[in-house]
Amino acid sequence: MRKILIINGHPNADSFNFAIADAYKKGASRSGAEVKEIIIRDLQFNPNLKSGYQKRTELEPDLLMAWEKIKWADHLVWIHPVWWGGLPAITKGFIDRVFLPGFAFQYRENSVWWDKLLKGKSAHIITTLDQPSWYYRLIFHQPSVNQLKKSTLEFCGVKPVAVTYFGPLKSSNEETRIKWLAKAMQLGENQKSI
Repeated sequence: MRKILIINGHPNADSFNFAIADAYKKGASRSGAEVKEIIIRDLQFNPNLKSGYQKRTELEPDLLMAWEKIKWADHLVWIHPVWWGGLPAITKGFIDRVFLPGFAFQYRENSVWWDKLLKGKSAHIITTLDQPSWYYRLIFHQPSVNQLKKSTLEFCGVKPVAVTYFGPLKSSNEETRIKWLAKAMQLGENQKSI
């Protein structure tokens, strides 16, 4: 049985991202996968890594629980909007606080190289945009995807990482959103192929 962790990075529970997460969860459950969730907005933690990596900041209980869920999962599904080309602040803060040396990666002594401690996991980024996805990729060079996929997940050994865009969201109608939710459910059902 595949173990899937859905990480919802939208700070607004009334957002379309929550509907996407719910549709994906239904599809994944229907496929026989075991599904857990992290809803970042509901966690109690300080998103600011005050001392950087120079001094260890003790993890709050919710972040310790997030660690355990990430370790448990085979497949990580990140759902978030793109704001100003990047991730919402709370999502970036979650990454800063959780993807730490010794958990997600480990620099080697006297070396430019590092150990990727999350090897063996795959991921899927599902993100919403207020512009066409082709425009975000070609004109802006998809900075949120580069940050999350390349500079975070793949840096820590998570591979492969698929990406799905839904947008433009602000000009979408109900019919389009229903199609997107059906696609999200299908992605959950077919996650074994990633």
